[in-house]
Amino acid sequence: MPAKTTQPSEDFTNPYGYSEMDWAAQLDPTYAAARAEVRRLSVGEDGTLSVKVKELIILGVLASRGLQYGVAAHMRRAIEYGATKEELFEAIKAAAVPGGGVPYSVGIRALQELDQDGAFSRPSLPSPSRSQRGKASPPPPATRRRGKTAAR
Repeated sequence: MPAKTTQPSEDFTNPYGYSEMDWAAQLDPTYAAARAEVRRLSVGEDGTLSVKVKELIILGVLASRGLQYGVAAHMRRAIEYGATKEELFEAIKAAAVPGGGVPYSVGIRALQELDQDGAFSRPSLPSPSRSQRGKASPPPPATRRRGKTAAR
């Protein structure tokens, strides 16, 4: 009788980075493989809907349940399949219609986290024209004071 393995099989992957699922797969690799097959059938590349659309649906459900870490993980996968920041934001707004404030705030926090982590490519700033070179630019809005002039 072959020895039971305690390591996850290479037949399945964890595309969302859920460390607890990797840990659980060590406890029962057979069950983990079965879940991986269901995941492949549900959110894999086969089927009528694209992976991006499937991930947008999932993140709406997870946001409605208040699961920010799951929303961020599924946003990352949606980005891998071509979702833009604007599409993710639209999915959050759509989830807020039936779900109210919870999916909106959870989704916004997850979207902000990804944006701050650099998940979206930042447009390169245009180089200054000749007439702009050497001119001091105004301070960013956060450092301006309303109603007061900064000391010189």
